[in-house]
Amino acid sequence: MNRDEAAIDRDIFPPVTSLKGVGPKIEGHLQRLRIHTVQDLLFHLPIRYQDRTRVRPIGALQPGDECVLLGTVDHSEMVYRKRRMLLVSISDGTGRILLRFFHFNKTQQENLAPGVNIRCFGEVRRGVSTLEMVHPEYEIQRTSGAVKVEDHLTPIYPTTEGLHQLVLRRMTSQALRWFEREEAPDIDLLPDVPEIDGCKPSVLEALRFVHRPPPEADTQALAAGTHVMQRRLAFEELLAQRLSLFRLRLRMQKQPAVPISPAGRLYARLIEALEFTPTSAQQRVIETVFADLRKSYPMLRLVQGDVGSGKTLVAIAACLHVIEAGYQAVVMAPTEILAEQHLQNFSNWLAPLGVQLAWLSGRMTAARNSEMKERISSGTAQAIIGTHALFQEGVTFKNLALVVVDEQHRFGVHQRMALREKGVHGAGSPHQLIMTATPIPRTLAMTAYADLDYSVIDEMPPGRKPVSTIAVSQERRDEVIERVAHACQRGQQAYWVCTLVEESEAMQCQAAENVYQELDRLLQGVRVGLVHGRMKSREKNAVMQDFASSRIDLLVATTVIEVGVDVANASLMIIENAERLGLAQLHQLRGRVGRGAQESSCVMLYSPPLTDNANLRIDTMRATNNGFKIAQVDLEIRGPGEVLGTRQTGMLQLRIADILRDQDLIPQVQESAKKLFAEHPHLVDALVHRWLGKSIEFGQV
Repeated sequence: MNRDEAAIDRDIFPPVTSLKGVGPKIEGHLQRLRIHTVQDLLFHLPIRYQDRTRVRPIGALQPGDECVLLGTVDHSEMVYRKRRMLLVSISDGTGRILLRFFHFNKTQQENLAPGVNIRCFGEVRRGVSTLEMVHPEYEIQRTSGAVKVEDHLTPIYPTTEGLHQLVLRRMTSQALRWFEREEAPDIDLLPDVPEIDGCKPSVLEALRFVHRPPPEADTQALAAGTHVMQRRLAFEELLAQRLSLFRLRLRMQKQPAVPISPAGRLYARLIEALEFTPTSAQQRVIETVFADLRKSYPMLRLVQGDVGSGKTLVAIAACLHVIEAGYQAVVMAPTEILAEQHLQNFSNWLAPLGVQLAWLSGRMTAARNSEMKERISSGTAQAIIGTHALFQEGVTFKNLALVVVDEQHRFGVHQRMALREKGVHGAGSPHQLIMTATPIPRTLAMTAYADLDYSVIDEMPPGRKPVSTIAVSQERRDEVIERVAHACQRGQQAYWVCTLVEESEAMQCQAAENVYQELDRLLQGVRVGLVHGRMKSREKNAVMQDFASSRIDLLVATTVIEVGVDVANASLMIIENAERLGLAQLHQLRGRVGRGAQESSCVMLYSPPLTDNANLRIDTMRATNNGFKIAQVDLEIRGPGEVLGTRQTGMLQLRIADILRDQDLIPQVQESAKKLFAEHPHLVDALVHRWLGKSIEFGQV
């Protein structure tokens, strides 16, 4: 068997049950961690390290240190406060520390008597009057010989209930010995070992190091994830991620799709009816989408555009092309209010063209729901707009050829897959257009969405003025209310957004109710409205229509108005408790104003004192209106997993790599991916399986 053939033969690695001490019970625990073979075990990497390689003098300790101590018991006593405790004071000639135990037995108490020498390991904390360790690991030193210490840093692994760190360490030691045998298969899959920071370590060298770092290892680099051995593995993980997405893209391109190539009459009629001229960026992206639709394999395109850049026109243009060709298009939005806004826009622009629309949401009556499903399945409805209700059983399409997903990161992977499967029919898979008004930094987009073509609407409509943004302490709330009164008296309209992060929707709605009653009482002559997520759809629509028609001056709302709401006359945005919101949400909320010709403002009300991160977020909002600059700061604060929403969706769960920290590796990763596909395609499968396992199936959406 040659090296390439061996690489794709996963059965060459023995099961974990071949290791000493791994019986059915431990095997079950390991399976929960997706560890099935010895190779899986070796690529189950530590998340941090403890230094048990040396004894630290007590006098040199600082709170937060994790270390080995050697001392003599000076005093031991059991005390009763809120609960029973054993307090043991030890010293080593340089200082004194208190050991605190909540769980102990009589034998332990007797063993920890004054004069006994003890070796212990734990985290140093600041106590009431001295430093202390709570429940340290300890061992009585019965001889005066050399103190036992580890010969390497101690790895701490991700684990699961019932699986102890000691067991994982014993197993990884066996796995390392297995791979170091002469007859063991070569696990270096890359034909050319990448040069990382001037070094070319093999995978086995890197694995040996990260599992068992020597005492002299740079612990700061290890803690930061920047050690060259960690970066060698991060390179390969990023490579596997890119290969998996690129392979899925190639797989999708082999699936058939209906080529959409109408004369373009509907789109031409739409452009004639518009009261504005599309920007050159909109025109460029629309032409790109039309070119995608003409292909005989599914379009997979991500369209990014800052708040107010005009993504809706791109979606409508794509839908019109598909409808003119005789097929159905569906637009899916994450919230009812955004879906309703799309319905309003589509109705305004498409109804005059004779396009038949359908609407599906979770709050419809049974009769209305049944009527809409029948219109969708019969093909009477040409454009279908909805929320997650589109996923429900019983929703069938006659000839769905285009799926438009708005704010796609808010949907779980399984949800998006379910909608895609509804579109698969005899002629092939539907085309997919994915849109987001949440800018994603280019490095992150190129890595997380390597399976998608990527377009950016990088131009704002002419006359769109930047929104001036200020931050005001809650102590000056009365001044803000007065400013709102003056603005409304001058004919302006305003939003007042109430936020309660990580609280229930009911509490958010109650907070909005309270603010609504307060402002309605204080602002005589100002027409105040209220909208929140617990109102019935009909009530919300009525309030939003009144606001859009200037029958309401001030709209009090929860963050349900974050995306999609478009009222040109609204020129003042008040965001209460702004320090509680992330940058992406603040930017989206601010984007609800500044859509008309007049000067617009955003006031962020905050409660001091601010944390460092809250200060940075508020300063960033004051400094720029550029969504991509804001997104870069957001990425640096929250990290890629939070920005993409992947903690919910299950994608991009990297083990050792970090897109932000390791972004300098990405150009080299891209080159390696191209070379592997071109020259060693049969190595791709082994690399992807090693790092991603079965999670790659979600990449199709």
